[in-house]
Amino acid sequence: MSTSIPRIKICCISSVEEARTAIAFGASALGLVGRMPSGPGVISDELIVEIARQAPPPVATFLLTSETGAQAIIRHQQRVKTNTVQIVDALESGTYAEIKDTLTGIKIVQVIHVTGEESIDEAQRIAPQVDALLLDSGNPNLAVKELGGTGRTHNWSLSRRIVESVPVPVFLAGGLHSENVREAIETVQPFGLDLCSGVRTDGRLDPEKLERFFGAVRSL
Repeated sequence: MSTSIPRIKICCISSVEEARTAIAFGASALGLVGRMPSGPGVISDELIVEIARQAPPPVATFLLTSETGAQAIIRHQQRVKTNTVQIVDALESGTYAEIKDTLTGIKIVQVIHVTGEESIDEAQRIAPQVDALLLDSGNPNLAVKELGGTGRTHNWSLSRRIVESVPVPVFLAGGLHSENVREAIETVQPFGLDLCSGVRTDGRLDPEKLERFFGAVRSL
C-alpha cells in the first residue's frame, strides 16, 4: 500500500517565534486559537494578526474560531486576516455560502468531533459546503464545551470511513505524536495532520519532539 505524506499543521501557536520554528521544521499550516470555552493555546486577536502577517506564502494560517454564527465568523476573520477559518463548533446561524461569498478567497474548514456513527453523517452533510474537514476528539455536548486540544485520540476507523466518503480534503487531529503517527496515517489516510500537545513540553513547542514527529512522518 502506498501512503502519501500528509500536510502537517502545528496548532496552538503562541508567538511569532513558535510560528517560525514550526515552519522551519516543515509545517505547511499554523493553527492560531481565538477565544475558546476551554482548551489550550488561546491567544489574542492582536497576536493572531501579527503571526498571520509574518507567515510566508504558501503557509496556511488557520484562525480557530468558536463563533457559531456566520456573521460573527466573518467579523472574526476580518479582524485577524488569516487565510483560513477553522470553525470548531457547529454552525448555528447563517450558512457556509454566506461566509464564502463575503470572505472571498478564504478557505473554510469545519471541525467534526468524532464521537460515533453520527459523526459520519454530519461529515457527509457538511463536506460539500466547505473546503476541508478536520476530524478531532472534542465533545461539544459537555456543559463546558470541548472544542479541541484534548490530547486524546478517537476511533480512527470512523475517521477512515469519513475520508473515504467525502469529496474534500480531511485533516486528522487528536492525540497525535511521533509514536502513533505512522499508524494514524496508515489507518486513516488523511490529507493532513493537526497537532498541538504532541510536540510540546510544559506547553512550549519542543524542537526535539518536532524533529521526531516530522521524521516519523517522512519515514513513510
